[in-house]
Amino acid sequence: MYKRIMQMLGVVTGLVILGGCATAPSSQEGRAALTRDVGTALAKAKVQDPELQGFLDKAYGYAIFPSVGKGAVGVGGAYGKGEVFERGKQIGYCDMTQATIGLALGGQAFTEIIVFENQAALDNFKNGNLKFAAQATATALKAGASANAKYTEGVSVLTASEEGLMAEAAIGGQTFSFQPL
Repeated sequence: MYKRIMQMLGVVTGLVILGGCATAPSSQEGRAALTRDVGTALAKAKVQDPELQGFLDKAYGYAIFPSVGKGAVGVGGAYGKGEVFERGKQIGYCDMTQATIGLALGGQAFTEIIVFENQAALDNFKNGNLKFAAQATATALKAGASANAKYTEGVSVLTASEEGLMAEAAIGGQTFSFQPL
């Protein structure tokens, strides 16, 4: 476990320092693998919160990041790739980067689902104008979480740790890129 965390720290910090990666996977195999990962993450999330599908059905759109790697050794960061959906249909690819500086040590992988209440919120995301404030937090995905999720400026964020649920996840400082299909 320690070795995996240290590897993840190196990869995440490198991605943040080097400016991230291309938003869409570069190969057909990469796109297929991301689609599988998104489907698997969504299926797991629906097990954790059976009401999630209803929440997504009512939303204008959503972005799913199946595996965001987050780590820090003083300087830290997070990076993840995902897919964007409008009215339940995939419309493109996205990526998320986050950089942090401070007293921090550790690593974590989690799934993040960003839900857009209306077209304006989704357009804001697609245009690269969605950024979360430093104090922003996400709702931990568990039974009933989506039923109680609140929109802030048309956006709601749900997270689930790949190693169990997170009680709360700071999402401040995240920036996003979008690439249409």
